[in-house]
Amino acid sequence: MASSSSVAVRELPLFPLPEVVLFPGRPLPLQIFEFRYRIMMNTILEGDRRFGVLMWDPNQNKVSAVGCCAEVIHCQRLPDDRMKIMTLGQQRFRVLDAVREKPYLVGLVEWIEDEPPQKDLRPLGKDVEQLLRDVVRLSSKLMDQPIDLPEDIPSLPTELSYWVASYLYGAATEQQTLLELQDTAARLERETEILTSTRNHLAARTVLKDTLK
Repeated sequence: MASSSSVAVRELPLFPLPEVVLFPGRPLPLQIFEFRYRIMMNTILEGDRRFGVLMWDPNQNKVSAVGCCAEVIHCQRLPDDRMKIMTLGQQRFRVLDAVREKPYLVGLVEWIEDEPPQKDLRPLGKDVEQLLRDVVRLSSKLMDQPIDLPEDIPSLPTELSYWVASYLYGAATEQQTLLELQDTAARLERETEILTSTRNHLAARTVLKDTLK
């Protein structure tokens, strides 16, 4: 296991979510309806508005040990006591121990960070961004409809690696692996492999589609 850059250890309310992986800097909207999580939200809204999001794998009935802290940036209370909240990913953390499980899970966590890069990662980041644009362009062609990327794609390698990982829809296990990496270069290199494979697959389908016209 990679060493962690621990800046603090603290107790954190934890919210396991099926096949959901939150990344730093990325938004996560949630509807809160279970009684225990309504209690949790009311408690954290009176404090620092932060809780931990952990991926729960329903196939293995297992909660990941590494997650991402979420900060509530907006809360809408509904008439039936449900809540609609918008959160934003903050620091990543590793769960060291469970402090209590009732009425909701609270863990003792340590913050983790990427190790300092050993080389300039901006060229690798640009390669990843170009691969992403290729995937979007080919997807748009196959679907016969425009797909636009946001204009505010992060330019810094670490932030870009989180941004790209958050868009790997339907691949929660892969996303969790990327979240746990503490090496920006390794995360970008893995995203290069994923996007290259996807681009090649889409390119082959595009050629076939053009041939059958």
